[in-house]
Amino acid sequence: MNAIVVTALKRPYTFVVLSILILIFGIRAAIFTPTDVFPDIKIPIVAAVWSYTGLMPEDMSGRIVYYYERSLTATVSNIEHIESSSYYGRGIVKIFFQPGTDTAVAQTQITSVSQTVIKQMPTGTTPPLILTLDASSVPVLTLQVNNPTMSGSDIYNMASNLIRPELVSVAGAAIPNPYGGLAPDIMVDIDPIKLLAHRLSPEDVANALNRQNIVLPAGDQKVGQLDWMVKTNSAPIDLAVFNRMPIKQVGNSVVYLRDVAWVHRGGPPQINAVLVKGQQAVLIVILKSGNASTLSVVSGIKKLLPQIEATLPAGSSVNVLTDASSFVKDSVFDVLREMVTAAILTSLTVLLFLGSWRSTVIVATSIPLAILCAIIGLSISGQSINVMTLGGLALAVGILVDDATVMIENIDAHLEMGKELETAIIDAANQIVIPTFVSTTCICIVWLPLFELTGISGWLFMPMAEAIIYAMIASFILSRTLVPTMANWLLAAQVRMHRDPEWHHRKKNIFGRFQSGFEARFTAFREAYQHVLVSLITIRGRFVGLFMLAAVASMSLLFFVGQDFFPEIKSGTIQMHMRAPVGTRIEETGKISGLVEKRIRQLLPGEVENVVNNCGLPFSQLNQAMVPSPTTGSQDCDITIQLHNDESPIPQFRRKLRKGLTNSFPGTIFTFQPGDLTAKILNFGLPSPLDVQVVGRNLHGNYAFATGLAQKLRHIPGIADVTVQQPMTQPTILVNNRRSYALGTGITEQDVAFNALVTLSGSAQVGQTYYLNSQGTSQLIDVQTPANFLQTMNDLEIVPIDKGDGNPSNQNPQILGALSELVQTGTPAEIAHYNIMPVFDIYASTESMDLGTVSRAVERIVDKQRQYLPHGSTMVVRGQAVTMNDAYVQLIGGLAMSIVLVYLIIVVNFQSWLDPFVIITALPGALGGISWSLFLTHTPLSVPALTGAIMCMGTATANAILVVSFARERLDHHGDVLLAAREAGYERIRPVLMTALAMMIGMIPMSISNSDNAPLGKAVIGGLLIATVATLLFVPCVFALMHYKRPAGPEGDRA
Repeated sequence: MNAIVVTALKRPYTFVVLSILILIFGIRAAIFTPTDVFPDIKIPIVAAVWSYTGLMPEDMSGRIVYYYERSLTATVSNIEHIESSSYYGRGIVKIFFQPGTDTAVAQTQITSVSQTVIKQMPTGTTPPLILTLDASSVPVLTLQVNNPTMSGSDIYNMASNLIRPELVSVAGAAIPNPYGGLAPDIMVDIDPIKLLAHRLSPEDVANALNRQNIVLPAGDQKVGQLDWMVKTNSAPIDLAVFNRMPIKQVGNSVVYLRDVAWVHRGGPPQINAVLVKGQQAVLIVILKSGNASTLSVVSGIKKLLPQIEATLPAGSSVNVLTDASSFVKDSVFDVLREMVTAAILTSLTVLLFLGSWRSTVIVATSIPLAILCAIIGLSISGQSINVMTLGGLALAVGILVDDATVMIENIDAHLEMGKELETAIIDAANQIVIPTFVSTTCICIVWLPLFELTGISGWLFMPMAEAIIYAMIASFILSRTLVPTMANWLLAAQVRMHRDPEWHHRKKNIFGRFQSGFEARFTAFREAYQHVLVSLITIRGRFVGLFMLAAVASMSLLFFVGQDFFPEIKSGTIQMHMRAPVGTRIEETGKISGLVEKRIRQLLPGEVENVVNNCGLPFSQLNQAMVPSPTTGSQDCDITIQLHNDESPIPQFRRKLRKGLTNSFPGTIFTFQPGDLTAKILNFGLPSPLDVQVVGRNLHGNYAFATGLAQKLRHIPGIADVTVQQPMTQPTILVNNRRSYALGTGITEQDVAFNALVTLSGSAQVGQTYYLNSQGTSQLIDVQTPANFLQTMNDLEIVPIDKGDGNPSNQNPQILGALSELVQTGTPAEIAHYNIMPVFDIYASTESMDLGTVSRAVERIVDKQRQYLPHGSTMVVRGQAVTMNDAYVQLIGGLAMSIVLVYLIIVVNFQSWLDPFVIITALPGALGGISWSLFLTHTPLSVPALTGAIMCMGTATANAILVVSFARERLDHHGDVLLAAREAGYERIRPVLMTALAMMIGMIPMSISNSDNAPLGKAVIGGLLIATVATLLFVPCVFALMHYKRPAGPEGDRA
């Protein structure tokens, strides 16, 4: 170690060049490393999306999803758990894998089993779409596509076929299908009355179309010297030809398609309506894929937009509705500002204590270099620049000055002894090499348990720990290399001045006078401290006992501060979900959402910038897998409220909206989801902070139990938005066909089902046929009865039914009402499974109270109600609360482990069991200080606060090492333990106070910021404050107590 310092003095340019290289590569790494809010969260999940138009949720669950889930468990390895949701016409299965699973291999296994199980599915089932999901894949940009002259289906077609393919080329962008508008299909609108008149059924029209529009090549024919390609008109190119297609011949007259239907460009009945400022719109949502940078994705998309707009039809425009990149920039900028502020404040503190601008320049130079070293390390290890890594560096700023400050302070002390500069530097470096190495090692070691964290917390805090460890290692190396080099250059002039007799008689400027005043006051404070320390050492036994009792008692305050997973930060977005009465048609839901928007603007006057309503299930099933939402059908709306002010008090607005909207719209349920990017990422896989699952196969019994339990949960103080996610009250018409009677007329159940399917859901599921349009893209042809022909129950009853063979005998067809009885009933709107078992989810969130308190109250009610569960059913609490408790257990275990590791490292250094124990006794004080700082600032305990506690362990230990190592040195020198304890406190008060104050002052910007790391800053400040008091007063007393041997004479010291 000493050789490096000698090299630094003898070959100074070596480390100057090293610093220049750090500067060059550090700035390069800072520019090219991806920038984001959070690190990439690699939780392996694969989703399989099944679709079967018109299939009821019960059938989707029982006939497709349930069988598929069982097959997965037999053939796919490393599954952690499986979740699925079955809706009307679609089923989404999410397979969660064990940490570290290769999703590419998992996807291959899932794809192979998906192809195999198709044979056991209902006729016409298509293989599922399979995609990998990512916690970091969150919406970062929303685009609104407009054209006042186009229909909804044309705008959707333009968004889907012209805009989306261009945007997909942006690296890191994941883009689901558009929201809103209509699917761009070729619609064959059949008229049931005309069908009856021509003695045809809907199935006849679908079959005739399939026979008349086929894609079959003819081949080629050689005629003379030429080879002719032969093409038939089996697939019409002009839409008008479809209307002239023959369906049936009666005598000499032909019934054409135009006689019973109308073929036109359009779309199936709308199932998804997007309203922006009350007007229908089409939205394109852009997500970023896992390790891509939000900033690069957004800038890449924005760069392409002008080029894309130039290729669109006249009058088209693409507007940016929401943009998360500004949030990312603000978050990163805030942390950078905290870091710079911390560095300036820290340097000023050092200047105040050292009283020399030269010394301060040396210390201040090492801060940016150590941070650039850390950024190089992060870049090499594949991390991004994000709030967590920058937060770690902001946290490290205070400690980074530690090594350099102690070095400079010690050089000053040796210069005071009259040594030459080089000798003073070498001796100072020698004296503190072991204590600084051990204290740096301790600070690094306390972060090691964070690498054992699992789940979201692990992915978030590992990069932070990496950043701090890299910065600390760099700081230590710089204190042994660059600091001696700079000290040798910069302090030479200072030494000459100090040793010049005339210099002491000079007239001081304002800074000199201020410094002298500070030094005088500090000396007075130091003397007063010495008196206090002497009197405390005299009564050390009682003081140690009382201090330890107070520290341990202070920890009981943690029971009163409450517990949260992460703190809620202020943002400019409120995310709300609206559920009208189940079964409300999309048009009515759109009307209600328009009235809701008007009421929101009344409740928050002047605060709302924009409201986006996204009602109903998205047309593409993929969207539901990629952008999770509680929507189950046409009665649901996701409402995004954008506010003018990004620092808006969201909880206050939520309470106002919840009360005002519930009173104004009885029967409509309003719940709130996290709106900002941070919370969306943290909530990944957890739809709400609390999720009580009632598990079992007795659907009706479990639903009744779940609704009763939800009612009881609503009485818990601080709970909000309690809802049962899966409704069982979807209005349903049951068509009970009288099979024997129907068979007498020559009609089977298959004929009834096929005709009902074509009439209500269209022919697309079981008999797909396509039209190649002039742009060269295929469009689905869908035979369906339009909604305006199906307004009453009677309209359904007169649907004609025959065998689908074109009715060659030209008999009168049967009608649905004659063959069947129509019964009104209720069925599930969504069926969810967890590990293959059906579940009902009772979702709840918290308001004005911490998650820990509310979750314990929920647990109590759940335990009390467990005895009333239907036979064979079970109940379990999941959600963020459980994840939080797991993270707490891991972090508290990590805290204990870090204390043990630190102790063992110091034992190795001191070669004693006793002295390390003396050092460790400063830690209860730190924990007590953390408790008080959280309690006094009304900050709940959270994962960042616990991380701050871990941080405190390292820093408090580092300061205690300085005191105890000096006390040990003095004890070995003269053998008087009480004098050694007193000297240690007196001599080490300046470096201890300086490093502790530098760190605490450096933490102030973070602790008052609007970020997830604010509790971390508060915890570090509180912990260090008391830990410093413990280091300067408590540790010398413990040292004296442990090493004191009572003299044989009567003048024994009173302990």
